[in-house]
Amino acid sequence: MATKKAAKKSSSKKSSSRKSASKKSSSSKSASRKAPSKKSTSRKSSSKKTSSKSSGRKYSPSAGKDVEREMHAMKRGKLRSGRSGKKVTSRKQAIAIGLSEARREGKKVPPKKS
Repeated sequence: MATKKAAKKSSSKKSSSRKSASKKSSSSKSASRKAPSKKSTSRKSSSKKTSSKSSGRKYSPSAGKDVEREMHAMKRGKLRSGRSGKKVTSRKQAIAIGLSEARREGKKVPPKKS
């Protein structure tokens, strides 16, 4: 019986030391978490600067739907390139195809970069 009590006491000491070690590590983690949040608030304040142009949206919602449709076709393997007819696998190319179709239809899309 005496050995069982001694074993319980030693195991309880180990568990309490583990708890204190885990508290120390969690407190250091929370301190490291707090530091980046200060930086992120400064980023937010600089990103809130509004431009002098208040024209609203750059792309019309229907232009976004055109791009969405082309992306869906690309993911299904149905989207083909214009001249060569090859299958489009690039995400950027699928977006470009959707935007060019929106331009052809006269939707609100910024002009192509030259």
